[in-house]
Amino acid sequence: MVFSSLTFLFFFLPAFLILYYVIPGRAKNFVLLIFSLLFYAWGEPIYILLMLFSSFVDYTDGRLQERFASSLVKKRVCLVIALLINFSLLGYFKYADFSVGIWNALTPFDVKLPGVALPVGISFYTFQTVSYSIDVYKGRIKAEKNYLDYLTYVSMFPQLIAGPIVRFSTVQQEIHSREISESGFVSGMKRFILGLLRKVLIANQIGALWDTIRVADGISIVTAWLGLLCFTLQLYYDFSAYSDMAIGLGQMLGFHFPENFIYPLSSVSVTDFWRRWHVSLSTWFRDYVYIPLGGNRVGMVKHFRNIFVVWFLTGLWHGASWNFVLWGLYHGTLLTLEKFIWGKWLKKLPMALQHLYAIIIVIFGFGIFTFDNLSEMGTYFVKLIGIPGNPLFGTEFWWYTGNYLPVLLAAIVLSFPVYPAFVKKVEGAGTTAVNVVKTVGTVLMAGLFILAISSLVKDTYNPFLYFRF
Repeated sequence: MVFSSLTFLFFFLPAFLILYYVIPGRAKNFVLLIFSLLFYAWGEPIYILLMLFSSFVDYTDGRLQERFASSLVKKRVCLVIALLINFSLLGYFKYADFSVGIWNALTPFDVKLPGVALPVGISFYTFQTVSYSIDVYKGRIKAEKNYLDYLTYVSMFPQLIAGPIVRFSTVQQEIHSREISESGFVSGMKRFILGLLRKVLIANQIGALWDTIRVADGISIVTAWLGLLCFTLQLYYDFSAYSDMAIGLGQMLGFHFPENFIYPLSSVSVTDFWRRWHVSLSTWFRDYVYIPLGGNRVGMVKHFRNIFVVWFLTGLWHGASWNFVLWGLYHGTLLTLEKFIWGKWLKKLPMALQHLYAIIIVIFGFGIFTFDNLSEMGTYFVKLIGIPGNPLFGTEFWWYTGNYLPVLLAAIVLSFPVYPAFVKKVEGAGTTAVNVVKTVGTVLMAGLFILAISSLVKDTYNPFLYFRF
């Protein structure tokens, strides 16, 4: 089940919210848990057992660590066992085919591909359960005593499938006691609808343009770059829309999830980009891999090692394919170069040139990201430089931009923090201006919501891109 499906919007969510608000007190957790398990089981019920097992492993690990609090060795053994189980499950279900493929390519002893299906959301909930076990070990949090409360944290449907990656410390207090208010519900509902609009009216539309350009022959250089820009915008609006909807749902239920995207396409460097893009993942790798390896508090060689280990794993986390590994190493290399070579020179450039540099680097990187077939990647990349003999401009460029100009302009403009700046300016203009803008905004959002629903009625399936990770 996906947030942008009619089943979710008009059946699952209303039924859940009615029960959630009718049932009092702590029993709300039980309603949330049951509906979360139903949400996950909707598409692939067998894998709910895997999630239950994974959550039970880390819940048990946390309890055992507290029982053995006086023995560091026993605590460490408990943690290691939990980590081995978690990463073994993730490794088998996500990387078995990839690993067997490498084995078959490097040795004369062919092994049949196991053909393992990837359970939805396993990368996200595994990182949540692992962070819980590590945080208990480090003494950052107390182990949860109630398994159903812990399972509610792991399985919470707003963020279960595609994040944000929520740490237990973020919601621990709210799992036990949270404030549910009318203002929180309204704010969350607006955030959810905003995410739906970004997904349906921007991401899906620009994705259709990218699908056309991706397979087109004889396109010009500018059109090839337009294609990668479209994929970048599609991925940004698709993924950030899911985060908006997840955060909005959380607010409606009394939870406060972390922000996951902070206008990343307005970045002025690759370093700046990764402070803004998929923040819950980048900070996870920082806190649980980079810093434990020594971070930047080591010699230069080990510092290089730490950076490349993190970015190799970041790429691999996204998928069992060489393009994701290359994409991770590509960003690791550029971050290293910015840190040690040209970062200080970059800051001296005009802001517009800094942004141009960052967006070209990011767009090219997402070109690596999107092609899981390296041959197809190479075929497309030569189009970016006009091989074989493609022109700089072509008539197809004007056709593409003409047909998709409104959505392209909206996507580009809204990828910058113009809305917060507008809100700040309106608030400074007085109460009357604020009320007028709120009224107009509500009417506009209602109209766009109807338009989005009309689009969903026509399209039977529109999954979020990050579901496959």
